[in-house]
Amino acid sequence: MFIQTEATPNPQTLKFLPGEPVLGEGTRDFRSPDDASVSPLAQRLFAVPGVTGVFLGSDFVSVTKDDDDWQHLKPAVLGAIMEHYLSDAPVLLENSGEESSEEFYNSEDEGTVAMIKELLDERVRPAVANDGGDITFKGFRDGVVFLSMRGACAGCPSSTATLRMGIENLMRHFVPEVQEVRAVEA
Repeated sequence: MFIQTEATPNPQTLKFLPGEPVLGEGTRDFRSPDDASVSPLAQRLFAVPGVTGVFLGSDFVSVTKDDDDWQHLKPAVLGAIMEHYLSDAPVLLENSGEESSEEFYNSEDEGTVAMIKELLDERVRPAVANDGGDITFKGFRDGVVFLSMRGACAGCPSSTATLRMGIENLMRHFVPEVQEVRAVEA
């Protein structure tokens, strides 16, 4: 098994591509070992000293570290991913449930929200997934779009610029009702 690695804009996060499906569809973000109880893969990764976050995408795993050096941590992370795939254990346990996807917006804004979600799904999320992260819609109120930054995007030094210069400008161009975009905790 050959696992490729890619740098992300977040220096604390690396993207690992095992060459096999990870989730297939959707994403999962684990910020602590307790959160990872539903994922044998995430549990293995949190067992590596220095790992502080695990994000699972369709075909990649993004791992966030503390202040340790990637030079020492990367071989242990690669080993944990390889061990997982050789064990034939599932990535998620069958009864793991879905992550909470509670959204908030007024019913009269449904058309606007549909346009916002379409832009996110077609233009923003694919680009962000290339960097090892994800951005999900959380809500819309009074012209403000609320988004959750996950994976490599969470805590990334350039995430504020990405929100303001990229996503906000895109949204304002295509959806005149949007005045601002803000990040919220998942």
